[in-house]
Amino acid sequence: MTAVKVTLSNHPIVDRNVWCVLGLPFDCVSIDDAVNRVNAAISLKELCFLSTPNLNFAIAAQSDPAFFQSVVDSELSVADGMPLIWVAKLLGLPFTERVAGSTLFEQLSKQQDRKCKIKVFFFGGQAGVAELAHQKLNETSSAMVSCGFYDPGFVSVDVMSSPDIINKLNLAQPDFLVVALGAQKGQAWIQKNRHQLNVSVISHLGAVINFVAGSVDRAPIIWQRFGLEWLWRIRQEPTLWKRYFFDGLAFLKLILFKVLPLAIYDRWLKRSEAFSVPANISPIKPENSRILIRLSGSVHHAALDPVKQALSELVFMKSDVSMDCSELTYIDSAFIGTLLLCQRYLNEDGYRLNLCHVPKRIKRILKLNNVITRFTFIDD
Repeated sequence: MTAVKVTLSNHPIVDRNVWCVLGLPFDCVSIDDAVNRVNAAISLKELCFLSTPNLNFAIAAQSDPAFFQSVVDSELSVADGMPLIWVAKLLGLPFTERVAGSTLFEQLSKQQDRKCKIKVFFFGGQAGVAELAHQKLNETSSAMVSCGFYDPGFVSVDVMSSPDIINKLNLAQPDFLVVALGAQKGQAWIQKNRHQLNVSVISHLGAVINFVAGSVDRAPIIWQRFGLEWLWRIRQEPTLWKRYFFDGLAFLKLILFKVLPLAIYDRWLKRSEAFSVPANISPIKPENSRILIRLSGSVHHAALDPVKQALSELVFMKSDVSMDCSELTYIDSAFIGTLLLCQRYLNEDGYRLNLCHVPKRIKRILKLNNVITRFTFIDD
C-alpha cells in the first residue's frame, strides 16, 4: 500500500477526538462520522485498522497487554456496546450514540451514492459461513461486492499468516477485509499482518459474517437501544452465557471500584481551584539524548489543542521523551486518550515516553481511568 504523507496539521494526534473509557481509547464519533471515515480511507487508499471494542474487549484488555495495544494501534476505535456509552455518560463524556460494527457495515453496504462498490473479503468464520456471506452480499448489497472468502480453520495466528494466505488476500484486492477469528485472535492476526496487506480497511467483525450470511439474526432495534443485545445473542447462541456472565461480574466490579469513584472525584476536582489553573506546555528542550517537556496546570478537552500540537511535534523529533508533570493539577480522559496515542507513535519508532514527578492526584486519576499500568513513571 502506498503510504500517505502525514504532516503536523493532519497528524492523528491532532485530528482525532479520542477519549479514554474503561482504560481504552475511543474516537468520539457518530455512525455517520464513522461511515465517512471508512469511505475516505478507501478513496485515499489509506490504511485504517478499525477496532470496535465492546464490553468484552474492555474486560479482556485489562489482562492482555497485546489486546489492549491492538486498540491503541487502531486508526479508528468506536464504542460498540451500550455499557460503554452508559459509562461515558456517567462520566460526562460527549458520546451520544453507540457505533456498532454491524451497524457500520450495514450502512456502508446500503449506500446509494457510491460510484464504485466497496470490494469486501471475508476471512474466517465458522465452516461454510464466509462462503455464504460472500454469496448473500453479492445478492443484496447496493454498495458492496464480495471479492472473495477464506476459512483458515482452527490454526495458530502464525499458520494463518503464511505468505500463501497473505498473497491470496492481496490478489483479491479488497477495499475492506472483514476478519472473524474470535476477538483476541482476530486482533492479533490483524496486528501481525496489516502492514503486509494491500487493503484500506481491516476490522475484526465476527458477528458481521453471521449476520450477512443469515446464519444468526441480529437483535431487534429496541433490544439494541436498551442494551439487551447480549440477551438476544444468548437466546440464539446459548454457549455465550458464560462469557456474558463473567463479563457482567467484571463490569460490576469496574463500576463500583473505578467508574463511580472517578465520577465523584472528577466532579469534586472540577469545583476546585486545580481545575481553573491555565494549562501550559513549555518549549521542548533536548537534554541528555532525550527531549524534556514540562506540562502544567489543568489539561482538559477545552484546552487540549496546543497540547496536541506539541505532542505531535514530539513524535517527529525521533527521541525519547520525558514529560515533567510536577505542576500538573488536573487531566481528563481526553488528555489520557491523546497521551496513549502519543506513546503509541513514539513506541512505533523505538522511543519511550516517561512521565516524571507525577503528583498523587494525577496518578489517582490515571488509576481510576484504568491506565496506571500503561505508562512509565520516573520520580527521581
